Amino acid sequence: MDLALFKHLSNARILVVGDVMLDRYWHGDSGRISPEAPVPIVKVSKFEDKAGGAANVAKNIARLDGKVGLLGLIGEDESGQILENILADERIDSQLVSVCDLPTISKMRVISRHQQVVRLDLEEMFTQQHSQLLLNRLELVLDQYDFVLFSDYNKGSLSLIQQMITMAKKAGKTVLIDPKSSDLNLYRGADYITPNLNEFKLAGGKTDSEKNLTESARQLIKDAGVAAMLLTRSEQGMSLISANEKHDFAAQQLEVSDVTGAGDTVIATLAVMLGAGMKPKDAVEIANLAAGIAVSKLGAATVSPEELSRKLGQYLQKTGEHYQTPFDDVLQHIEFAKQNGETIVFTNGCFDILHAGHVRYLAQAKARGDRLVVGLNNDESITRLKGPERPINPLDERAMVLSALASVDWVIPFGSLDENDTPAKLIEQISPDILVKGGDYTVDQIAGAEHVLRHGGKVEVLEFLNGCSTSKVISKIKA
Repeated sequence: MDLALFKHLSNARILVVGDVMLDRYWHGDSGRISPEAPVPIVKVSKFEDKAGGAANVAKNIARLDGKVGLLGLIGEDESGQILENILADERIDSQLVSVCDLPTISKMRVISRHQQVVRLDLEEMFTQQHSQLLLNRLELVLDQYDFVLFSDYNKGSLSLIQQMITMAKKAGKTVLIDPKSSDLNLYRGADYITPNLNEFKLAGGKTDSEKNLTESARQLIKDAGVAAMLLTRSEQGMSLISANEKHDFAAQQLEVSDVTGAGDTVIATLAVMLGAGMKPKDAVEIANLAAGIAVSKLGAATVSPEELSRKLGQYLQKTGEHYQTPFDDVLQHIEFAKQNGETIVFTNGCFDILHAGHVRYLAQAKARGDRLVVGLNNDESITRLKGPERPINPLDERAMVLSALASVDWVIPFGSLDENDTPAKLIEQISPDILVKGGDYTVDQIAGAEHVLRHGGKVEVLEFLNGCSTSKVISKIKA
């Protein structure tokens, strides 16, 4: 597996087409039964709106740094507007088509004490006339993408999917499909389909033995004119099956918290990895790891490149290869983590020669929250602060070393002249929950502390390990 391709996730240009939905969650406590009917009363205290259906697939792609567009149908209503606003925040190029006669598909879940009390669905089936609108828009935007991913939830948006596939293949695009119909002939011409075990059986697949499973899968894709099937098999992992090959991948997560949206994560990861230039077998191997991460979380979770990188390191038993988030993407990754409710910790420094004091300090900083961001003085800033012989190691090398530490999630440079060699402006951009500084500073001396405190965050000062300093290391080397 060539992990160097992992650095090219943003090369993936993927258009998701399908049934988009707005997932709404109302959370609250329930301590009594209604006097009007034998149902619980839920006192709602929290509201959440999330991208669902095909929009969740696009969200998964965006969070893996793929360039993604989304084509789907919404109503001319508040739910449609909310969904478009969510997509804009997720860096998804929204190509949603509004129809005046039907509502945006919405699913509202009332949650109490981690249990779903009721789900309310607002939806009507879209017709071929509506699907024609998507087909027309597809023709206009197709040239902007290399991959087309169809996410079928059987809501009518893809009534004309055969014409859409034909159009995409004529344009030379790779086509992936998360199918809903048991008639796989609808997906003729696709490069990959990703049914789950139940969908496979409904389509005529046999599961009584491994031999029959393989033979029936090959017969199904042959009859349907599909190149390959990625069969997701729950606790049995997944299998990539084509006319001449079969590769099995064991499940990576034994303790499952929630399988919601796992199929979305699988096909999204597969598309991004293929778009980054990976071979199909390697792309599926990583999609399988992504599924293991996703099902360990609650709800329709997404997976980040950083999480995948760590999982890959464990899986391949390689410690020398890891993913360093491109500097330009760090702020967006931090925002994604905030949307997940994760606590962001920030610290900063030169970290010119990494020593034991740094390692302990960064581990202590990470222990304060979920994600640690390290602001790193750029080379010019260090020269101004430390003298013309510094830095010893240039920015990219210092960032690489820091990113390899388990305690560090993101590294981002600062230190331009207008920043006065302090991370104050960067801290204002990130607005961390916790600001950590090492040494004998008082809070009022720490750059960015006022902003963090003003926005409800915390500022902590940690002690450095005695006897450890970069200057001492350099002096000892010179001696």
